[in-house]
Amino acid sequence: MDRRNFLLSGFAGIALGELLRQDQAIATDQVLHHPPKVKRVVQLFMAGAASHVDMFDYKPLLEKQNGQPWDPGESVELFQSSPGACFASPWKFKPYGQSGKMLSEIVAPLGNVVDDIAFVHNVVGKTGVHSQGTLLQTTGFQLPGFPSAGAWVSYALGSESDNLPSFVVLPDHRGLASNGAKNWANSFLSAEHQGTVIRPGSSDPIANLHAPTSDFITRENDRAGLAALAQLNQQHASERIGDDRLMARVRSYQLAAAMQLSASDALDVSSEPQSIKDLYGLSPDGPGVDDSTINVRAEQEFFGRKCLIARRLLERGVRFIQIWSGNDNGFPRRNWDSHEDVQRDHEPLSLGMATGAAGLIADLKQRGMLDDTLILWTTEFGRMPCSQGSKGRDHNPFVFTNWMCGGGIKGGTFGESDQWGYKPLDRSRPTTVYDIHATMLHLLGIDHTRLSVRHNSIDRRLTDVHGHVIHEMLV
Repeated sequence: MDRRNFLLSGFAGIALGELLRQDQAIATDQVLHHPPKVKRVVQLFMAGAASHVDMFDYKPLLEKQNGQPWDPGESVELFQSSPGACFASPWKFKPYGQSGKMLSEIVAPLGNVVDDIAFVHNVVGKTGVHSQGTLLQTTGFQLPGFPSAGAWVSYALGSESDNLPSFVVLPDHRGLASNGAKNWANSFLSAEHQGTVIRPGSSDPIANLHAPTSDFITRENDRAGLAALAQLNQQHASERIGDDRLMARVRSYQLAAAMQLSASDALDVSSEPQSIKDLYGLSPDGPGVDDSTINVRAEQEFFGRKCLIARRLLERGVRFIQIWSGNDNGFPRRNWDSHEDVQRDHEPLSLGMATGAAGLIADLKQRGMLDDTLILWTTEFGRMPCSQGSKGRDHNPFVFTNWMCGGGIKGGTFGESDQWGYKPLDRSRPTTVYDIHATMLHLLGIDHTRLSVRHNSIDRRLTDVHGHVIHEMLV
């Protein structure tokens, strides 16, 4: 008997059957409030705070007044500096697509798909602290202890695959962003809804999926260990009726068994034609590309490979995928937190991101998958229109950019920043993360006000007590 059949037998099979029954009930009977436009989501997260005024949000006034004192006419409190001079982007902007959307040369690859993208340039945050800002964009709360957006989607809709998890995380290969695994945690939702971390290009992309290489571990004693584990599970469960943690753990074992084949297949891009590898910007050197210094070729390989694998996971039924660019602070810098030199940091990271993201959009579109997939690009906050030192930019939680692309979304600009890119143009009508999440759930067929779980006597939801669907960007 193989591992899958073993786990599906006896107590484990009963537990798994109950879990699957519950998942199906959640998805079909309680949550879908209207016909969905999309079935799956890819969240692209730029860790460290990407600069909207250097990528998507063109500000001619910064060019005109470059180097002159910056005075927005009000008091300005920055994260770690005093306001410097007006700082024009080091890169040139030009129009792309039929819409004529102005894009920087460091996101030029997105020009090929720009008419499919909805830009929101008036997103506001609550904090200039990386850890809190990142949690706000991933969970809807600034403090730890709340489920990730991916966990909420997994809880609501379950998985489309028996062989892969519903929520997958593809982190930066150099390390995790601020908060680490809290950015994809299940919190008070059942354990099976937390993100499963996969590290494309590494020697062990899914931790603990296979038994370690050893003369001691054999096929026979591995099965014997599983049999003993099943007996202990049964005894433990019989003493703790109603505790769903064990059932979640049993499901994780069953899923791991299935993933040994399906995940390995999804991660193997060798069968992809060269045209597809080129579309995503993969390097001939693969994950072994030189990364001794930050460079465009390496960033295209790392981010593009994650985007290609994301497409392969989506094809196999994964519901929600997080793709990360940038790790937590280190030296030399490998994230978007460009206090010292925005040109040094942003150019390779941005060109790598734009190549992979544009490849993903184009590839999904040519396969007919963009019609029922939503892509969400975000970061924890933006960067200031004034200089920090002579070449850097400080944090700007007062306004920044998100963009969406895919099923149910029409291209264009929905929400503008002011002439500086400092705050929303209309300060009475900013866009918040709650609006972004409400729109995402709406496209999935979910009313964000009705997807809730009672925890500590409070009905909790992804959008807290806020959020409005951005109807003007919907088809």
